[in-house]
Amino acid sequence: MNRSLPDGFLMGPAQAQTTIGEVTENLHRYMLDNWDLDRPPPRIEEDFSFVPKDREEVLYIYMYRAVQNTDLRNAKRFRAVPFSVRNYEKPEDSVIYYEWPPLYVDLYYMIAVHSKFRSDAERLLGWAMVKLHEATHLVYRPRRYSLPDGREVDSTGAAYTLDNEGEGVFMDKVALALVDDMTVGDAVNFFTIHEAPYRPYLTYQARCSMRGPLVAAPPTTVRALPLENTEVENPFERPGGRISAGGNQRSTNKRTPFGPQGYGLRPIEGNTEDEG
Repeated sequence: MNRSLPDGFLMGPAQAQTTIGEVTENLHRYMLDNWDLDRPPPRIEEDFSFVPKDREEVLYIYMYRAVQNTDLRNAKRFRAVPFSVRNYEKPEDSVIYYEWPPLYVDLYYMIAVHSKFRSDAERLLGWAMVKLHEATHLVYRPRRYSLPDGREVDSTGAAYTLDNEGEGVFMDKVALALVDDMTVGDAVNFFTIHEAPYRPYLTYQARCSMRGPLVAAPPTTVRALPLENTEVENPFERPGGRISAGGNQRSTNKRTPFGPQGYGLRPIEGNTEDEG
């Protein structure tokens, strides 16, 4: 069953459907934009069965697995976003925004190479390893919030643009790391299923967060007790009742002792030798 919202709450559009596709597109674009060799850039393909008829080099990029990151799993509850829309003339019309907890996902990519000669394919594989090792962030941009009324803002509440920077602007970051996720036997089965020859390959892991829709709600009223109902605290007394180092005065409030009532007790007499 889907979660139902109480009256007065508005839900915005979903924000996470395109996250995985955007990470894959950024990976493709990064490889093409950073090509620095003295020959035409390789062709980016996702179909492993594709074999060029000429000497064209091919870089295969295929996302084969997406799993939830259990290390960053959080509770399923609403969280307040860092911005709100306040109406100072009519406070009852102010709006506070909440968001679903993000789903942290690990994406696994298989990168393989093809060339007419095996040595050229290995050189292309080495170039890909070096370039991806230099990628500190695959995605680095201001975080986008889609409001229920259709507006898009950043974490400060300003209109969203890719040029938003400064204090209070949260950034979306996707890191990429080389991992040993697929064995040779798994890779052989993988190429066989795609009816493709076995090629040198690498496996990479990209971590991203998939954020749910925003929920707009009116602010709640917080009522506090009047000041005359509060008690004046003794500055020389700790919350547990012990005397602090700043004074030697006890509170005049009587406390109910623990246990049964004592019998034949008398207070400790002061040391007269220290007086005077």
